[in-house]
Amino acid sequence: MNILITGGTGFIGQLLVPRLIADGAQVTVLTRSSAKAAQCLPPSVVAVESLDAVSDDMHIDAVVNLAGESLAGGRWNAKRKQAFHDSRVGLTKNLVAWMAAREQRPKVLVSGSAVGWYGAQGQVQLDENSLPVKEYQHELCRDWEQAATGAVPLGVRVCCLRIGVVLGVGGGALASMITPFKLGLGGWLGDGDQVMSWIHRHDLVQLISTAIDDDSLRGPVNATAPHPVSNKHFSKALGAALKRPVVMPVPAPALRLMVGGMAHLLLTGQHVLPKRALAHGFEFAYPTVESAFEDILRRSR
Repeated sequence: MNILITGGTGFIGQLLVPRLIADGAQVTVLTRSSAKAAQCLPPSVVAVESLDAVSDDMHIDAVVNLAGESLAGGRWNAKRKQAFHDSRVGLTKNLVAWMAAREQRPKVLVSGSAVGWYGAQGQVQLDENSLPVKEYQHELCRDWEQAATGAVPLGVRVCCLRIGVVLGVGGGALASMITPFKLGLGGWLGDGDQVMSWIHRHDLVQLISTAIDDDSLRGPVNATAPHPVSNKHFSKALGAALKRPVVMPVPAPALRLMVGGMAHLLLTGQHVLPKRALAHGFEFAYPTVESAFEDILRRSR
């Protein structure tokens, strides 16, 4: 199987690519930097910096679309919001246009999305049939998914993964959290009641692989562990795993001052359940944050 991946050098991609190669796939990665791809991906990977570099005689069986400018790392001004849009919606539209122009089209597009599709809904339990609350994070994910579903009329099976907070070694949400928590300075955000829908990176990679192979899996799929938790629970579980106290919450006004508009994302949440994945028989290796933290800390030693 030949698989084209965008975002292959990212936190998820760097685990996904070797997994797919181990399963016998030939992987081509669309990247802004072939040099970076050569440094962090296996040597058998073909790195291209434009879709035009994928030859017409190379049949691509599946596309995994994980690219997207990080939402962290700065204030959400107009310039950054445009980058969020272009790197998700713009790139996905380009992918679909590229598929349309090919004589042989991929059988499946597994495209990234996020639990932000649902908007901030507090404690309300949400599955793939739930309606969203219209706000910025929903609109970004809505446009992203609509761009991906443009491949459906081309005869391509499309699966949009609504990904939660991804936990793993060496990146993701824990990258900026682990040091203060190790120093005993970690704490929950605001009142800590906001629900965090999360997933272990290894479970996410397994779910992506399943979405590629399972012809019956299509449409939105919540890529979240079956046991979401409050931010306070999450913080205390991380502190317990590190054997450090968690006693210093970060007040909401201070967080808004530090990160601006991104504070809304951190102070609100979604109680998202992976109903469709579970209905298809998917088994999570790390269903609880406690099991996830135990594994992650073991791997990081």
